[in-house]
Amino acid sequence: MITVAIIIASDTRSKGINKDETIPVLKNFIEKEGWILSDYKIVPDDLECLKDAMIYYTDQKKVDLILTSGGTGFSKRDVTPEATRAVIERETPGYPEAMRMKTYDITPLSILSRATAGIRKDTLIINLPGNPKGAVECLEVIKKAIPHGIEIIQGRLGTDGRTAEAIKQNRGR
Repeated sequence: MITVAIIIASDTRSKGINKDETIPVLKNFIEKEGWILSDYKIVPDDLECLKDAMIYYTDQKKVDLILTSGGTGFSKRDVTPEATRAVIERETPGYPEAMRMKTYDITPLSILSRATAGIRKDTLIINLPGNPKGAVECLEVIKKAIPHGIEIIQGRLGTDGRTAEAIKQNRGR
């Protein structure tokens, strides 16, 4: 089972000015995939708030996957990629590259996304757009590669797809 935390980056939603519509849509997607939504937070578009939330879900809650939504555009307040880069140990550029490439057919504006993805400890962190429809469209593009990536990060699979136990057994021969 993949445990997931959602972090929404939005000044207006964190203050209750606008209603969040992304969490229910992402929750539905997560449940449809058979994953478990562990927790979610709505934080302002603030570098420290975003970093603190990512570190909390990785280091304290030990979730497998953090999905952020919002803060990936060109606005001066859009700092989610910078917060993500500040907490990850390694980038995983394939996820955002695939999302931008495939969703370009839906909207050419997808190339304006500065989303990033990476690994912190045993957790995969992926930035999604703030628009609920766009967030799900991006997840649809990468959903098949998420479980496999997490298994590799956590040492349950080798890079060739074999389980860690199978790799150990082969080394012993």
